[in-house]
Amino acid sequence: MTELVLTRHNELIDPVVRVWAWQIPVYLFLGGWVAGMMIIVGYFLLRGRHREDTCVCAVLPSLSVLMLSFGMLALFLDLDHKLYVWRLYTTFEVSSPMSWGAWILLLVYPTLAASFLLRPPALLRDLWPALDAWSKALAEPGRVRAIGVANIVLGVSLGVYTGVLLSSLGARPFWNSAILGPLFLVSGLSTAAAFTHLVARHVDERELLAASDNVFLAIELLVIGMLLVGLLSSSQAQVDAARLVLGGPFTGVFWVLVVGAGIVIPFTIQVLAVSHRIRHTPIGPILVMAGGLALRFVVVAVGQASHWPKG
Repeated sequence: MTELVLTRHNELIDPVVRVWAWQIPVYLFLGGWVAGMMIIVGYFLLRGRHREDTCVCAVLPSLSVLMLSFGMLALFLDLDHKLYVWRLYTTFEVSSPMSWGAWILLLVYPTLAASFLLRPPALLRDLWPALDAWSKALAEPGRVRAIGVANIVLGVSLGVYTGVLLSSLGARPFWNSAILGPLFLVSGLSTAAAFTHLVARHVDERELLAASDNVFLAIELLVIGMLLVGLLSSSQAQVDAARLVLGGPFTGVFWVLVVGAGIVIPFTIQVLAVSHRIRHTPIGPILVMAGGLALRFVVVAVGQASHWPKG
């Protein structure tokens, strides 16, 4: 806990207290990315694509576990009382986003494990023959559908949670918006689709995911506009918060890195690629992923710089 005692209240003179460092944006980014990949995996499972040897859904679960674990490590590093993190799992608080997030994350791991076991790598099957029996048991159509639905439901929940975690902190005007949940969800879908169509081996999958990413980018741009309009039409504190990216100190990084380089430029590149006017290039997906990370850093920083009137 950080406490700052002042004898005056002037935001032009007094320092801004920033409690969250790089760990939180990284955690939010990786959590949203994994959420998007779970939704993609769920879609492919429901479509029966997991039976194909080239399906990208065979590699996404293991990558998701690694990235989510790294995100959890970043979150753990940010905690002040690390030895007591286990207490989150001794109760469930309906009104606490942190409690929801802890239990959602607990359910995500076994869902990803089940998705992985549907198509374990040949090397692991050779080393551990029991995996074949598990894989065949999970491959029953009803169980595949259940795993697919679980991926989609938990992916949506995880993606929305990363935004709700911030929007529930009403002490910061910039975060005090219900739009953050959908924004982080669609941004996570966009970064996941960009990464997946970058690594997919099947041409049809690459084109499907590139086209889907264009839709997600367009929606993301619309949701960002809704966020700013909502702030500008609210209280004076929220108007001031919006102005931090509309002529304020965060304007350049927001419009250049997040909107321009992270959405508009890759959207243009990928529209041209999907319409076969140019060849597919990794530049677009890389910019999308970098823009998704920049979005989290900017939103966290702007939120901590915004404040309600004093006195």
